[in-house]
Amino acid sequence: MKQKTLMILTCLILLSGHVYAQKFQQEYGNARKAFVETIATPNHADSHYRLGEEATLKVVAREGGQPVQGTELRYKVGPEMFLPNTWNTTRFVDGVATINMGTMKVPGFLACQYEYQLDGKKYTDLVKLAYTPKQIKAYTTMPADFVRFWQNVLKEARKVAFEPVMYEVPDATNKQLETKLIRLRVGKNKWIYGYLTRPRDGKKHPVVLVPPGAGSNKIFPSDYFSHQGFVYMKIEIHGNDQRLPDDEYNAMRQKKCDGYMRRGMESKDTYYYKDVYVGCARAVDYLCSLPDWDGKNVIVTGGSQGGALSIITSALNEKVTMCAPFYPALCDLTGFLHQRAGGWPKFFTSWYKDGKVEIPQQKAVETLSYFDVVNFARILRVPTFVSWGYSDDTCSPTSVWAMYNEITAPKQCDITPTSGHWRFASSQAKCLEWMKKHLK
Repeated sequence: MKQKTLMILTCLILLSGHVYAQKFQQEYGNARKAFVETIATPNHADSHYRLGEEATLKVVAREGGQPVQGTELRYKVGPEMFLPNTWNTTRFVDGVATINMGTMKVPGFLACQYEYQLDGKKYTDLVKLAYTPKQIKAYTTMPADFVRFWQNVLKEARKVAFEPVMYEVPDATNKQLETKLIRLRVGKNKWIYGYLTRPRDGKKHPVVLVPPGAGSNKIFPSDYFSHQGFVYMKIEIHGNDQRLPDDEYNAMRQKKCDGYMRRGMESKDTYYYKDVYVGCARAVDYLCSLPDWDGKNVIVTGGSQGGALSIITSALNEKVTMCAPFYPALCDLTGFLHQRAGGWPKFFTSWYKDGKVEIPQQKAVETLSYFDVVNFARILRVPTFVSWGYSDDTCSPTSVWAMYNEITAPKQCDITPTSGHWRFASSQAKCLEWMKKHLK
């Protein structure tokens, strides 16, 4: 009886605390804007400059709607990803601090990192400005046997049967859509998992493949493209069983996949990405074998590593009809050897864990030339929509422009200067509109 009474009293105390918390929250109110607001505006609205042209950055800060006064702003300016170690300083006057960023004499990006503190909290941002970006040239060279090498690799992979195994996904299935987790064999010793979501209307549809971003985390089903009338497969690239409990999965993937982007770099035949690239191309073959494919339209889209794999897959597989990468990785990988920003994984840098190269530099350069997205862009033949931002410090805009300038296929770019390694909803909507416009 005493135990029951104690439990009741405990519940009442917790409930009482919850009620008081609710009242306090209602009294406190929910702010609809940040108390400290910052916006940085370059003197060219589009963030584009001619060589030799001086750039300034105006940083406006308001605290509760009042201009910040007298607060120190620290900043450093330099070529993208090669900022100096020392900071310069200025101060806010009537809420405005002006930074003279200088200029550039060669095509590329000038970057400014700034920060300031109010009431013990730090506010920071990164702004990059483009200098004649259409003139950025890739440092990546194409091996003489590049096309032949990949044709042979794909030809061998196509000799292997898919051996698909499907698993029900009840939580992602309803009257309108069916979702299944599928395991596919996409090479002699290569498997992938993917979530296949398709409309349940008995009609034929375009197919969409979405390769993953970097890492080996679990993927999850999505209904975005299927609600637009597409058969949609979202894949992982390591053959990791998505049904495993999280603890077991995380332990497994860390042991199996850590540092995968550097594995086997001694040779183009042993590099980890070889089976990944051709595996994505084979995933397209599988989608095109489905009875509800419309027989015409094949789209590949993804972001970061998934953006890189979108371009690569579209260049390798002749069935692809549209390519839509966002902020693609693995572009112009040797840029850092020329004191210019390259693409993720930032090979040949000493300040980024994934960029460590533990084999002779020339051997790494030779291998990577077969895997650099720049060379796949050079052989791309389908309409391509590329979206990226300038504040991205993961996949540098310099490297993306270097790749984009090599595309000779019909292309469209969507640039949002203030976005980093992410996209605005408007960019995704613009991409979807572009896809529908280019459907056969």
